[in-house]
Amino acid sequence: MNALIALVRKDLVLYFSNRRAMIMSVAAPIAIAAFFGALFDNSSSAKPARIPLAIVDLDNSEISKGIIAGMSADTSLDVRAIAAPAALEQVRTGKLRAAITLPAGFGEQAALALFRPGTKPSLTIDYDPSQSMALAVVRGLLTEHVMQSAAQAMFAGSTATTLIGRTRTDIERSTTLSDTTRRDLNALFDSGERLQRDTDPAVRDNAPRFAVPFTIDEREATSGVDRKYNSYAHAFAGMGVQFILFMGIDLGIGVLLARRMGMWKRLRAAPLSRAMLLGSRIASGAVIAIILLLLIYAAAIAFFGVRIEGSMLGFAGVGLAFAILTASFGLLIAALGKTPEATRGLAIFVTLLLVMLGGAWVPSFLFPEWLQKVSLFVPTRWAVDGLDAMTWRGLGLDAALAPTAAMLLFSALFGALAVWRFRWEE
Repeated sequence: MNALIALVRKDLVLYFSNRRAMIMSVAAPIAIAAFFGALFDNSSSAKPARIPLAIVDLDNSEISKGIIAGMSADTSLDVRAIAAPAALEQVRTGKLRAAITLPAGFGEQAALALFRPGTKPSLTIDYDPSQSMALAVVRGLLTEHVMQSAAQAMFAGSTATTLIGRTRTDIERSTTLSDTTRRDLNALFDSGERLQRDTDPAVRDNAPRFAVPFTIDEREATSGVDRKYNSYAHAFAGMGVQFILFMGIDLGIGVLLARRMGMWKRLRAAPLSRAMLLGSRIASGAVIAIILLLLIYAAAIAFFGVRIEGSMLGFAGVGLAFAILTASFGLLIAALGKTPEATRGLAIFVTLLLVMLGGAWVPSFLFPEWLQKVSLFVPTRWAVDGLDAMTWRGLGLDAALAPTAAMLLFSALFGALAVWRFRWEE
């Protein structure tokens, strides 16, 4: 035990003697996590980004004007009235996410298509392919406002009588509707026409407006009713995992450099077992990883409002398991690497791939379904999920058990491969 403590102490002294490298190991993840946390901040004080789009109105009807008015009032959209050629050019140059073109006759055809079988009117959406996620939002909101404006015009607008009359004619001529359906639709139109003929202003003012028939109470599913999601918590989890793994790469490269200088030969001459020598590297690497993780989260708690909302014991377990994972990963790099120069680039590439698949950069729910399943076999996915569970999600100790166990299993696998493949001479 004295020999193990001496070996670990030696590694710690060597690492922390390079103050510039140690400071960068802590400062870099804090700075990048602060950037990503601010980027995805959804707090009430942060103004949500609106989707800029253009609507080209070639119809200029009561219905098309209602569509534009409804979408302009929507807080998710930044609607601009631009001519067709200019709108398309701004989409191509990335200034707008999409351009909607309402063709001539669209409003009347859309209102008639509510009840009339046959061809439906078509409109055009030109969208920026690099911002295709915004297309689903635009399509959904457009559908809502078209339906609302078309139904409003059909039963409560100034052209309702004309539209109902044309729809009656089409229904009578239709060969696909049953007599019962035709009779029920005519009864519906009779009620609409009586409403239009009513001369009592009070009755007309209380006519149905065909608005969305519900409201939404949006609540964040976090650790408490009065708590808000802190985007910095996930950012610090992801960046902490990434840069601590970079430290593991440095430890592995350090082992390769020591082997090149013949230090491992001299250590083997001492009465120390192979397991003692390699185990000391894992122990020292784990201690350094724990210190870095604590420093990173200390800054997150002090300056960015991150809190351990879940189990403190669970957070400690996840952190310790990740520290052991980092150390065993660094030793695996040393075992598989041939030279420090050739190993460093490959190790950085593998680490970045692990971090990306772990959801540290892009949330894993944005992955394709098959990739979400594959990422469960990536240790960094368990590290990020475990830290998220113990911070902003506010989950209990049971939520830390699976991530801790998974990372310890990966650590055992990495350690076994490292011991098996480690070469004492270059």
